[in-house]
Amino acid sequence: MRLKLLWVGKTQEPWVRSGIDEYAGRVRRYLPLEILEAREEKGAQAVAMRERECERLAKLLPKGARLVVLDERGEGMSSTEFASFLSRSRDQGISDLVFAIGGAYGFSDGFRSQAFKAISLSRMTLTHQMVRVFLLEQIYRGFTIMNGEPYHHE
Repeated sequence: MRLKLLWVGKTQEPWVRSGIDEYAGRVRRYLPLEILEAREEKGAQAVAMRERECERLAKLLPKGARLVVLDERGEGMSSTEFASFLSRSRDQGISDLVFAIGGAYGFSDGFRSQAFKAISLSRMTLTHQMVRVFLLEQIYRGFTIMNGEPYHHE
């Protein structure tokens, strides 16, 4: 299984970039990981920005990929439930598992409808920049759980 992360806009803060680099390196110990950025839309109304950004994200989706969107209205999971989701995806022979993080205004309905699953990392509102690090950390945590490694504590 290959893992792809799609998100809107460049990472702004050096400390966020550092966190992304740290956890992306850890995740790559377990499987191939590619991070792709779609250009952020500026200067339009929220609906138009969301549509244009999602058109750009859609162009980055590999054919036949299983898409998971991170969305505040998505399903909440514990870390062990998320690890089980990763394990099932791998065991089902999914070739490309793609996690998408939208821009400041989220996803268009059309893009969201392409998703196999929508998940939420928290009921709290998080910046789309910080979610990048949190998602990568949870993916890493999931693989350590799957492999019985001592990173995760119950």
